[in-house]
Amino acid sequence: LQKAIDHPDWGQRNNFDAETRIARLLAHWRERGWPIWHVRHDSTDPNSHYRPGQPGNDFKIEGAPHPGEPIIAKQTNSAFIGTGLENKLKAEGHESMVIAGVITNNSVEASVRMAGNLGFKVWLAEDACFTFARRDWKGNERSAEEVHAMSLANLDGEYCTVTTSEQLLAIP
Repeated sequence: LQKAIDHPDWGQRNNFDAETRIARLLAHWRERGWPIWHVRHDSTDPNSHYRPGQPGNDFKIEGAPHPGEPIIAKQTNSAFIGTGLENKLKAEGHESMVIAGVITNNSVEASVRMAGNLGFKVWLAEDACFTFARRDWKGNERSAEEVHAMSLANLDGEYCTVTTSEQLLAIP
């Protein structure tokens, strides 16, 4: 959840409360001492707002890491490619995870698919993620909510369990 996601070039988004829900999930995890891993996209594209050294590379306040919380720097859409994340998680005995963040049909979907394929049990907080409107391959405009819903449908059951932040916050 980096500042670059707020750039107007992205267009119309959905789930305007996602950042608040992410903050609540992080607080819940911290209160229980559960592990938290933050993923930061460090783009190599010279024109990207995610490029290191740009203000957009910084975490948004709602998702900012606390001291001691690991940050995984990635350069692709998946948190697992070229980052060592799989080995780090397995070395610490983690077999399951909750994922929240952006963009639902890009980094979130790629990371959830990879995590599921690697054998992790994954829960995806659908209301703690968001995406943007886009044109489909036929040129039809799809709303952010349609793009989000299709991405969730592609993932649920095979790669993860789609859930809500409220259901996750009910975990004691």
